[in-house]
This record gives sequence, structure tokens and C-alpha cells, in this order.
Amino acid sequence: MECLYCFLGFLLLAARLPLDAAKRFQDVLSNERPSSYMREHNQLNGWSSDENDWNEKLYPVWKRGDSRWKNSWKGGRVRAVLTSDSPALVGSTITFAVNLVFPRCQKEDADGNIVYEKNCRSDSGPSPDPYVYNWTAWTEDNDWRDGTSQGHHNVFPDGKPFPHPWKRNFVYVFHTLGQYFQKLGRCSVSVSINTANVTLGPQVMEVTVYRRHGRTYVPITKVKDVYVVTDQIPIFVTMSQKNNRNSSDEIFLKDLPIIFNVLIHDPSHFLNESAIYYKWNFGDNTGLFVSNNSIMNHTYVLNGTFSFNLTVQATVPGLCPSPSPRPPKTTPSLFLAGGKPLELREIPVENCQINRYGYFMATITIVAGILQVNILQVTDVLTPGPQPDDSLVDFVLTCQGNIPTEICTIISDPTCHVTQDTVCNTVDEDLGDTCLLTVRRAFSSPGTYCMNLTLGDDASLALASTLVSIPSRDPAFLLRMTNGILVFVGFLTIFVTVIAILVSKKYRKYKAIESNTGIVVKDKGLNVFLSHAKTMFFPGNQEKDPLLKN
Repeated sequence: MECLYCFLGFLLLAARLPLDAAKRFQDVLSNERPSSYMREHNQLNGWSSDENDWNEKLYPVWKRGDSRWKNSWKGGRVRAVLTSDSPALVGSTITFAVNLVFPRCQKEDADGNIVYEKNCRSDSGPSPDPYVYNWTAWTEDNDWRDGTSQGHHNVFPDGKPFPHPWKRNFVYVFHTLGQYFQKLGRCSVSVSINTANVTLGPQVMEVTVYRRHGRTYVPITKVKDVYVVTDQIPIFVTMSQKNNRNSSDEIFLKDLPIIFNVLIHDPSHFLNESAIYYKWNFGDNTGLFVSNNSIMNHTYVLNGTFSFNLTVQATVPGLCPSPSPRPPKTTPSLFLAGGKPLELREIPVENCQINRYGYFMATITIVAGILQVNILQVTDVLTPGPQPDDSLVDFVLTCQGNIPTEICTIISDPTCHVTQDTVCNTVDEDLGDTCLLTVRRAFSSPGTYCMNLTLGDDASLALASTLVSIPSRDPAFLLRMTNGILVFVGFLTIFVTVIAILVSKKYRKYKAIESNTGIVVKDKGLNVFLSHAKTMFFPGNQEKDPLLKN
């Protein structure tokens, strides 16, 4: 009977062994998912199975809500932000980045220590110690210096030693698809994985962060995020059009080209060496357009609703698919000169070219709008009587397309960058079928201005610009200008008079007529010129050169 009791006790003890066994990574990081879910994925390069043991003594595990989380960091809680460049095309590389957000007034310095920011007021008040965690001082311990120690605490949770030399104070454990990756880092780290072996669809990436604490480690935060791996090329199309009031509502104008710009999400440049083709169908019975350009212009000539469809095709490298599982092909054994048989070897798997596709669809509405606006004439407005303080200018505008319902004028500096005044008014007058209207605007001071005039309706907004020069209308300035002109004319008159008198006196002296015909003609011409000059400036003097008459 005693033997039976001993046997039952042995069975009970054996039943308790799994409960007391060491934790595994999947127990710590599985996020309460069944382990069978994780086993369905292929091996990621450089990652390890989460069935490995976790060193809970060196890296304690705290459940959510554990009171110890409150004291895991001085001055508050640390928050982690996890981002990725998802979605990723299968076969490309996806990158995850983790950034730690410290409590207020804390930051990481150039040496990796956590310090208090200067001139920053926190809820706990100023601290006499500039350091939150001075890990540089901790390395003075020979057991930590330069990471050369082989101590049991310089290892990751699975027991693998830290890389040498290590000078990072945080341990990051990434976990996804039943596998984990360990990395030392500072307040931000990144990890990239190739998605060739990742199952298509949404997946979850989880990250647990530990900090150094003497010869052990303390968990400070956890974070997780969803990423997507797809076999379709992630694309997005932007559509823009001149005079379109709001492109985001997918309402565009008739008879104006729409610019379609295709953006391929490929942060790892997986498609850089691929031949990419774009197949455009604008839905207006204009046919199918195929090009290798990611930008296309198209003009709709009819109002209505149209279905726009785009297909992007890229040729990427990939493994050749096999119709059914089969053993690898090997070469037969052969003998050479020494009589020794050659070893069997596998024939390498051939690579194939695989076509990947991306799709984009949109419903586009086409309406009539204002196609163009022109400034025909700019004139100053002259009013009878005393001139007003402001200068009035009329702008004569013409437009094509719809009749506008509002007009706005924006007055800016000559560079058209600094706005000085904006005025908007509704167009009340009946323009009929002809878009011709006059806009009057007042300018309070002289100078050069940039004038923007916009005509708009519900769907469109057309713009025209011009530079306007406003002269000064200051009465004192005009008087000074007038006096200056009069003084200048007076001095010019006196100067010409004096020159004429001097020239007249010089040539009034009698000279005998010589037989040289050429000289006589020359002297006579000179006297005629002087006679005209004196007649112009001295109309009362009718003297006709009496000396020459004698």
C-alpha cells in the first residue's frame, strides 16, 4: 500500500513540473494568442523561435496592472511609439522604428545618459541631481566596463551574450509570427525584415523594452502595432487641375486637363529595377492608354460622372512555382581519374520573373466652370473737382466658361508674397452670355502693388495677376514738382539767350567780300542762321545786318 502512495505522489510531482518550468518567449510575448497560430509561419532571417527559454531571473516579467510598473522609471512612465512603413509588397523589406518618450523635462544626452532638461519646470520641481540615470558612472564598475565582462548579466533574455563592444542601455525584444529579435539600443532603434516568408495579410509586431538596473534589467514599456503584407503593389493617385476649387471632392472642370500622378509606396526600393507599366482607362470611351510614365494628363469634354481605373504592372524577381512537391533534383554519381565517386549535389532553384499588380479606382464628376480670366485694361479714374485722398483704379476683366458669382481682389507687395488687403464681392450685375466686367479698387498710398483678381463659382476659381504703379497725389509734392519744372525752364531760357548774344557779337564784325566763292557762301549761311536766332529770341529787333548791305 505504501508503494501505491509513493507512486501516486510521484505522478503528482511529475504533473507539477511543467508549472514550475522556465518561461518561454511565447509565454512572455505571445499577447494571449494560441501558439498554434504562430507555428504556421516560415523562418525569418536572423530571428529565433519563441519556444526558447526566457531568463526570468535576469529579465522579470510583469503582467498588465502590476503595481511595480509605477516604479519602473524615475519621475513618471516611459511611453514607446512604434511605427512601420507598412503596407509592404511581399518580397520587399519592411522597417519598424521604436522611439521612447520620456517624462516631462527628461531627455537622453550625447553619452546615452538620461538627464533633466535645463530651464524646464516639472511637476516634481527642480532636482539637485542633473541625472535621471547616469549609466556612464555605472560602467566604472569593472564588471560592466566596455562590455568586455563575461558576466552572466551581460546577456539577452535567451542567454546570448551582448555584442562587443556594447554601450547601449536599453534592451529591445521584437516579437512577431512566433519569432523574436533582440537588440541593444538607445532611445530609438529600428529593425527591418524581409517579407518573402511572411504570410499575406495583417500581422502584429510587439516590442518590450527593458532598462539597465545594476546587474539586472527592469521592464519600462510595451507597445504593439499592426502591419500589412500584400501581393498587390500599394499605389495612390493624386489628381489636380488648374482653376479647380477643391480637388479632394473629385469634382473637376470640363475642357481643362486633369493631371493624374501615380505614387507607388516602395520605401525599400524593391521595385527600382523592375519594368513598370501603367494602364489608364478614364471611363469616357476614349480607350485604354498604356505608358511607362507615372504622370498622365487627360481632358474631359463632356459633363457627367465617369469611372477612372488604373492598373500598374511591375515585373519582380521570385521563385519559380512548382506544380507539385517533389524531391530536389541531383546529379548522378560519376567517376574520374582517381576512381573516387563524385558527391551528389542539389541543382539550385531557378529564379523566375513574377508580375505584380496594383489597382486604383475613382469616380470622377465633371462640371462646367470658369476656364480663364484676363485683364484687358487698367486705367486711373479721374474725377472732376478736388481729387480724393485715395487713388481709384479700374480693372476691366473678361473670362471664358461659366459666368462668375463672386470676385475677390488681393492687394500685396510687389513680390506678391505679403498680403495687404483682401476684398470679396458678389457679382450682382447681369453679364448675360458675355463675361465682361469692371472692378474698381482704391489705393491709399503711392507705390507698386501686386494685384490678384479671382473670379469664382461653386466649382471653379480662376486667377489673373498684374503689377500696378500708383503715383503720389500729395498737393505739396505736385507744387514742388511744378516749381522745379518752371525753374528748370527759366534757367534753360537764360542759358540759350546768353549763348545767342555771344555768338551774334562775334560774327557782327564786318568782313570784306572775297573772291573765294566757297567762303562767301559759308559766311552767308552763318549770317542767315544768326538772323533766325535773333528773330526767335528778340522778335522786336528787325535789323537786317546793315554792314553786309553796305
